[in-house]
Amino acid sequence: MGTRMSFNGRPTKGAKTPANTAHRWMETEATVTGCRYEFARMNTLTFGIAANNNQFLVAFNYYAHGKSYNDEFASRAAMDKGETFRLFYNPMEPRENSTSAGASSRRSPLFALGVAGSVVLTLLYLGMIYGCS
Repeated sequence: MGTRMSFNGRPTKGAKTPANTAHRWMETEATVTGCRYEFARMNTLTFGIAANNNQFLVAFNYYAHGKSYNDEFASRAAMDKGETFRLFYNPMEPRENSTSAGASSRRSPLFALGVAGSVVLTLLYLGMIYGCS
């Protein structure tokens, strides 16, 4: 299984790569190593809003620059173990690939807002208690 350069160095329609990459991404073949269903989780800090609705978590591996890499991505459809698909990776950092590159964190932005709000409220409370003495 060799690595090929796409025509313009970028993935074809439908594949994702960061917009700010100045170098060419390489193409290789990835193999699914596992697939499991992940239920949407409700969380108090995100006000019950699930960041990812019911979806499959697909684990895969690929070969780049003489080394094997493992990763996973979220998919609305299940994939069979052993199934292959086309993948693009960053030759400067082969661990970065088209399924995970630029992907957002699994936590919603409300999670960060909840944490920041908790810190601010705690500081205000402590300021009121110790500021009056």
